[in-house]
Amino acid sequence: MRFRVLGGGNGCSLLSASPLPDLAAAGYTDTEYAASGTADSVVGETGAPAAEFTTRIVVRRPAEAAAFSGCVVVEWLNVSSGADAAPEYSYVAAELVRSGHAWVGVSAQHVGVEGGAGSVGVSTGAPQSLAAKDPERYTGLRHPGDAYCYDIFTSVGRAVRETAAAGHPLESLPVSTVLAMGESQSAMALTTYVNTIGPGAAPFDGYLIHSRAAAGLPAGEVGSGIDVATVFECEPTTIRTDLDTPVFVVQTETDVLTNFRYHAVRQPDSDRLRVWEMAGTAHADLHQVGDFEEFLGCPDPVNRGQQRFVLRSALRHLRSWAEGGDPPPVAEPLALRDAGGVDPVFELDDIGNVRGGVRTPCVDAPTQILSGIVVAPVSRICLLFGTTSPVPVDDLVARYGTRDEYEKHYRDAADAAIAGGFVLAEDREELLADAHPELIPD
Repeated sequence: MRFRVLGGGNGCSLLSASPLPDLAAAGYTDTEYAASGTADSVVGETGAPAAEFTTRIVVRRPAEAAAFSGCVVVEWLNVSSGADAAPEYSYVAAELVRSGHAWVGVSAQHVGVEGGAGSVGVSTGAPQSLAAKDPERYTGLRHPGDAYCYDIFTSVGRAVRETAAAGHPLESLPVSTVLAMGESQSAMALTTYVNTIGPGAAPFDGYLIHSRAAAGLPAGEVGSGIDVATVFECEPTTIRTDLDTPVFVVQTETDVLTNFRYHAVRQPDSDRLRVWEMAGTAHADLHQVGDFEEFLGCPDPVNRGQQRFVLRSALRHLRSWAEGGDPPPVAEPLALRDAGGVDPVFELDDIGNVRGGVRTPCVDAPTQILSGIVVAPVSRICLLFGTTSPVPVDDLVARYGTRDEYEKHYRDAADAAIAGGFVLAEDREELLADAHPELIPD
């Protein structure tokens, strides 16, 4: 694979709304590259010839080899808005930087390079390719269509290990472990990737599949992107059982029910598969959208759950597991009950939060009702962001009595999540700061 630094123009075009670490202060570099090679059509059009591509990757790495952990996390960038975004980086950046990992974001799909319509009802303007948006920076990029997206991702995964060449994005870094991760549409792509590429053929040592649907992303075609809406019409699929590398699936409430319907493909954990379903979480949340919440136009506050802490822990577990350590802790699934319809519903506690699943203090010492399910008719984007609803003050007083007692309950719940392996000890201070004593009357 050939690399060329992308510079000038309007700077890196990669959507992000949440606050991110100061990479320069952490001793990291942040560089964008054109990555060129030849890809095969892995799934999709039978007999399609190999095609040349020049895609875009974003590389955030320790500047000094001595600060590098040996681990590279490769994220399949998400194109559901009609442009590339890095939701997983937003969730796990704190863990990446403090651990000394390198991160590589890959424009694997056609829409990320050539432009296209989004699937979540958020307009980013008329569809434009990266080169049309910023010709000074991106002229020369070319994506041959999503028939090739899986092999493009494979090509980057292989290339990040080959760091000896001068000008390589990870030059001087001794790479020992390469992990793949992706969220939402990208998780659906990784589901197909894991099930299609097969044991021994892929360059990755482990996978973090976050917020997949019951089906994987469909096969791509030459010269165009995949319509993610067709996922919800495809046959549900489990993860293959003959895995030779760890696969870690992490799901929100939205993913288990709604039209994602992950509950239909639940499967047992194994020595190569682990699934966590997180209570009080939505497919997207306040951490993702930050100060731009009001621009979504949702009638209720979006979900304020604590999945970022769980995902950071999941990444650390995956790295250890991929390097020969123990599998992550087993977690019970979110509790479901039959409501007489086609699909089940969640079993709720006395506050209104779901029972079961991976627990964090916001649901075990609750002051709010945190849901990944939106009942009222709202836009597609608001369906994905879930809701946060108030608990009546009288109920909070009856439950805790005083702020001090609430804070004790919250600390105990935080320590239980850490002891269980679902939250990292390094995140305890940030997790405690996420409490809401102000909702308890003096």
